[in-house]
Amino acid sequence: MKRCKYSSRQMASAATAAIVVVAGSVFAQSATVDEVIQADLRRLELAQESQERINQVVEGTRSLADDYRAINKEIDGLKVYNRLMTAQTNGQQATLDDIGLSMEQVDVINRQIFPLMERMIDGLEQSIALDIPFLMEERSKRIADLEAILERSDVSVAEKFRKVMEAYQIEMDYGTSSEWYRESLNVDGAVREYNMFRVGRVGLFFQSDDTNITGWYNPDARGYELLGSDYRGEIRKGIRIARQLIAPELILIPMPGPESAGGA
Repeated sequence: MKRCKYSSRQMASAATAAIVVVAGSVFAQSATVDEVIQADLRRLELAQESQERINQVVEGTRSLADDYRAINKEIDGLKVYNRLMTAQTNGQQATLDDIGLSMEQVDVINRQIFPLMERMIDGLEQSIALDIPFLMEERSKRIADLEAILERSDVSVAEKFRKVMEAYQIEMDYGTSSEWYRESLNVDGAVREYNMFRVGRVGLFFQSDDTNITGWYNPDARGYELLGSDYRGEIRKGIRIARQLIAPELILIPMPGPESAGGA
């Protein structure tokens, strides 16, 4: 009986030891699983951090590539712009060279054109003096204005020359036109205002308002002379035509005869 009882105690001790070993083994396995889970979580975190760094690198690379393309595009635009600006600058430089050359010639032109304008004004003045005496006050004032404008420093050379040419054009137009105006004349010692009728540069006639006095400027005698009553109606008709009161029509008026060349 004692032997059997001893064996039961040994068996109980052995069972207890087995339970402890099993419990320890289970505890060890539980600790190992937690470590594995923690390690897996750490690896996931490291993987996520790595992926984030990779994404940042990719984004940075993409941004650098976009910047590179944008810079290349801007460089191409600047090349085109520089080429256009170079061509424009070359054109402007050529223009500046032409202007510089023109400015060098300005003084020479001015020295030549001023004597020319003076001769033109003198010639115009002589022409008026030799012409039939129509609108003498107006024409003489035009000559005086031209002489005055030549001395003005605030008027450009081009404007002075334009004024001279304008005066010549006005004188030329007188030769192809007719007009009516009023003027006071001294005829036979009596001063009176008359209706003046100019025909080109070859005929100048006058007539009183009542048509009782009719005359003309005789270029040969270089004076005003009375005409007979035969021309009274024709001169009156010419005045009305010049005033645009009636339609143009043929009129018969005295004209100086042509002079032969050389005065023969």
